[in-house]
Amino acid sequence: MSDVQNTTTLLLVEDDLQQRKLLTAILVNEGIEVVDVSSCEEAILLLKQRTFDMVFSDWKLPHLSGLELLKYVRKNHVNLGFVMATAHGTIGHAVEAMNEGADDYLAKPFQRQELLLCISKVTKSARLKQQNQLLSEALGKQQQLVEFVGTSKQMQDVHKLISRIANTDVTVLINGESGTGKELAARALHRLSDRQSQRFVAINCGAIPSELAEAEFFGAKKGAFTGSHQDKIGKFEAADNGTLFLDEIGELPLALQAKLLRFLQEGTITPLGDTAEKKLNVRVLAATHRDLVDMVKTGDFREDLFYRLNIVPITIPPLRSRSEDIILLADFFLQHRAKQYGVELPVLSQEVREGLVSYAWPGNVRELSNKMERFVLLADELELLSGLENLRATQNKAEFQLPENGVNWDEFEKQCLSEALKRHAGNKTKSAKFLQMSYKAFLYRLEKYSLD
Repeated sequence: MSDVQNTTTLLLVEDDLQQRKLLTAILVNEGIEVVDVSSCEEAILLLKQRTFDMVFSDWKLPHLSGLELLKYVRKNHVNLGFVMATAHGTIGHAVEAMNEGADDYLAKPFQRQELLLCISKVTKSARLKQQNQLLSEALGKQQQLVEFVGTSKQMQDVHKLISRIANTDVTVLINGESGTGKELAARALHRLSDRQSQRFVAINCGAIPSELAEAEFFGAKKGAFTGSHQDKIGKFEAADNGTLFLDEIGELPLALQAKLLRFLQEGTITPLGDTAEKKLNVRVLAATHRDLVDMVKTGDFREDLFYRLNIVPITIPPLRSRSEDIILLADFFLQHRAKQYGVELPVLSQEVREGLVSYAWPGNVRELSNKMERFVLLADELELLSGLENLRATQNKAEFQLPENGVNWDEFEKQCLSEALKRHAGNKTKSAKFLQMSYKAFLYRLEKYSLD
């Protein structure tokens, strides 16, 4: 029994006092921690209060039987080891116990060695189940973030923050440009939380007509407004016990901002046309591409609501600032779309890969996903490259229109150098290539403006 000494905690359930004392003495002598009770009800209370490695229970107990205890354990403690002791000659009880999920059984009377071998075997089995569950959970979390691809430091920092706060009820404000994957971040927070089995309700705050917004968010009683012929469940109530994602929170009308603030403070809503409050359990996640701080200054967004939403901010970086993720994302989207459409997986040539990396991606990850979907369907490298070149030319044309009042060339050049470094995470070789400049000339200009 050396493999379970000092590590196994066993709950012994036996109504016969003398038998319970004898079994306890045998097990304690083997270094096993034993907690003994005489009924199923006492055992359930203990299982609610603390953890055990396994349960050893007699079938015959006062009031509820050992079988009832086994059913409770399998429903609430799936990986907990369970051994059932049955009376001699009651093979039917043993079969029933195994069918209900017992790991093993012993027929009374049993020998000391039989008892110890049985406990050793079940303990090992229970530990293996627990280890497999932990591994499955770890792999599950990895899989849940698979769409949120990125190996760059910026994305790894985002992944760590999401993993750290996912299993809390803290309100999160997700910032980032359009197309960066803000809703993916919100869904990752939901799927990594205890609410994952409940609903994830997403609503775009800017896509709802203002006259219908209150009813859409908080619900409405029958007759509350013209055309309201029955009670309406709002998005908040639909997300009860789950997660509500408020996309483009900066578009929320001021009147609704006040009602949202009240919910975040009190956890209650009042449907339109009703006087009774409803208590809800909803985790709120919000996202925006707008600068809420500026909106607070101009009076377009409530300052108190901003601070209530911004408890834990997450900023999703634009794709241009993490160029090392572009090919990784492109390959991911190619595989995903090829599988979706049932076509052969196309291969990106080196020329196309370089074109993807050098492009600025103003539409971020969404734009890259769309282009890879088109490439999977058409498999036309020339079309993809020419499309990138045309877009790049359009961007360059828009970016280099000189102002009528002239320009401070040194400041402009310095800004171009800084922006190139920022887009390529400080990589000088990529930054020089992006500016179509020799590496030596690029280093010279960095030194000139003290940017090195």
